[in-house]
Amino acid sequence: MLTTQRLVLRRWQDDDREPFAALNADPVVMRYFPGLLTREQSDLFVDATEESFEARGYGLWVVERDGTFLGFTGLKAAQFEAPFTPAVEVAWRFAAHAWGNGYATEAARAAVADGFDRLGLDEIVSFTAVVNRPSWAVMERLGMQRSGEFDHPAVPVGHELRRHVLYRLQRAS
Repeated sequence: MLTTQRLVLRRWQDDDREPFAALNADPVVMRYFPGLLTREQSDLFVDATEESFEARGYGLWVVERDGTFLGFTGLKAAQFEAPFTPAVEVAWRFAAHAWGNGYATEAARAAVADGFDRLGLDEIVSFTAVVNRPSWAVMERLGMQRSGEFDHPAVPVGHELRRHVLYRLQRAS
């Protein structure tokens, strides 16, 4: 578990599955993703995240404030085929009601610090669809530097979200 001034970052519990599925079914939240997730897909995502914690010692933490589920942030292995992989990515996704409060930046800062301090990582990356300017802003507030663009292999050819921007952060930063 990690804590910040306002937030708790913790492992997943069964009670998180329902609000997480609702988040993944919200077209506003999922605007920069190729599609919405079903409850089953959301549950599989949680299961894979918990498996990552067990296998790698890191994963995507639930973020809550005062016991309220806000979303997730944390570290994830980026293992798809790209010039910068394999890599460790800092990622986040928050319910729309949590937007505009600085939670993504605050939680991601804690996850990045954990990656550098506890895990001893030398670099952490982040990426998103080129059109996702709000996530660019979070990356830049984290001190990450834009490092180029790439076509995400998990997004279909011709899809408007296929082109991604890549940001990097070195431990020394």
